[in-house]
Amino acid sequence: MDMAFEIDPVKYGVLWQKVESMEAKIDKMETSIDTLVAMANQGRGGFWMGMVVVSALGSILGYVGNWIGKH
Repeated sequence: MDMAFEIDPVKYGVLWQKVESMEAKIDKMETSIDTLVAMANQGRGGFWMGMVVVSALGSILGYVGNWIGKH
């Protein structure tokens, strides 16, 4: 049984082109994912900053309301 292994240059070229195309798509997807993660982190930071502002405002209003109620 002679198992001669030959590479067809045309098929190899097509395969190589497909691999390069997939690499470009993967690079583009990685960039998109990085952008999405950055946007999600920015949104999360905005949410927590809003919580701080609302909490502080609620505390101030509670203090003023309590002070007015005693006088």
